[in-house]
Amino acid sequence: MEFVQSRNRQFRQAANRPRKNAPDYDSIAGKFTRPLYLAFVTETWRPDINGVAISCGKIVDGLHGLGAKIQLIQPVLESADAEPQYDVRTVGGFRLPFYPDVTAGVSSKQKLAQIWSAERPDLVVIVTEGLLGRSALQVAKKMNIPSITEYHTHFQLYGKHYGVGFMEPVIRRYLRRFHNNSRVTLVPTEEIRQELNKQGYHNVVTLARGVDTELFDPNRRSEQLRRRWGLEPDQLAVIHVGRMAAEKNIQLAVKTFRRIQQVNPRARFILVGDGPLRKQLETENPDFVFCGMQDGEQLAVHYASADLFLFPSMTETFGNVLLEAMASALPVVCFDYAAAKRYVHDHYNGRKVAYGYEPQFITTAMELANNQAVCRSIGNYARVSVMNHGWESIYRKFAGVVEGVVNAEDAA
Repeated sequence: MEFVQSRNRQFRQAANRPRKNAPDYDSIAGKFTRPLYLAFVTETWRPDINGVAISCGKIVDGLHGLGAKIQLIQPVLESADAEPQYDVRTVGGFRLPFYPDVTAGVSSKQKLAQIWSAERPDLVVIVTEGLLGRSALQVAKKMNIPSITEYHTHFQLYGKHYGVGFMEPVIRRYLRRFHNNSRVTLVPTEEIRQELNKQGYHNVVTLARGVDTELFDPNRRSEQLRRRWGLEPDQLAVIHVGRMAAEKNIQLAVKTFRRIQQVNPRARFILVGDGPLRKQLETENPDFVFCGMQDGEQLAVHYASADLFLFPSMTETFGNVLLEAMASALPVVCFDYAAAKRYVHDHYNGRKVAYGYEPQFITTAMELANNQAVCRSIGNYARVSVMNHGWESIYRKFAGVVEGVVNAEDAA
């Protein structure tokens, strides 16, 4: 017990210790000058369908293509997709009782120490901040292995949706302490980098996310799928893609669509995804089309076959679905923050409203739903505007960050 308390004190002290500013990683070449062995620790991975798993998969695949050897450490409760190109190690995990779709890892210090003592990685990348991630951070620190952490989720904003809003200050402190024990914290937007800097985070680096514009393509539009949705060619398909959960503000999407029906009675609402609120939504809205989880080409076909995208969430750090919808030539309605702040230009390639202003969100969506010519024009510009935001530049910058951290460690 004394050892554990001592390690926890060291963890807190290190988190509060000032460090030098991070170097300009944009100036570092996006390739490896020598073979590197990278250990990724994550609680979500393929076949999970969420922004973290998708982004992590794209980056890991890209780094592997640049010559890195990859080790994956993850909790697995069921059979996972085979990843023969990677050294996959599994640890214990459990399903969150209030969120059974989410798997959390357990603290695994002993197992991680054994794995990394047998073959020491050059760098540990910690993708998620739970018990598994914290134990990985502590073991890496004890073994003097440099680490990078990723900030993907505003967990402190989730509590109010599950009756534990009073925990927000505690969660904020935990996250700051967690990330300040790594060499670099990666965030998806400049807005979040500035926000975390103000909160006392050190060495925060912006690493955006990309979109596969070959996969997400308006040419995948399917009249056959639209007929299955019960639509005629001239009917409006309004779509929402994402987790059906309170923190995603899904009820605003429902309320918005009901108002859209006032100006476009023949419109239909298409919901792609799953989550804890799905059964309730299905019961309350029998006229909605629930498509379940979709990925790959099927997801791309669903986007392309719709006409208007609603993105009501106010808890995102980025929002991959926004770029996927834009690449599919869909006009989007969203709040002005996260990815939308950088990529959406109001009235040109999408519509965005002031953060949290729900009445304006609804009226903006109604305006678009009542003018399909404007919808098509905005959607076409949306597609053009994201064509140069692929994943290659993202994983190459990640490679530059990795190279910079490892080189700094070698020089220390």
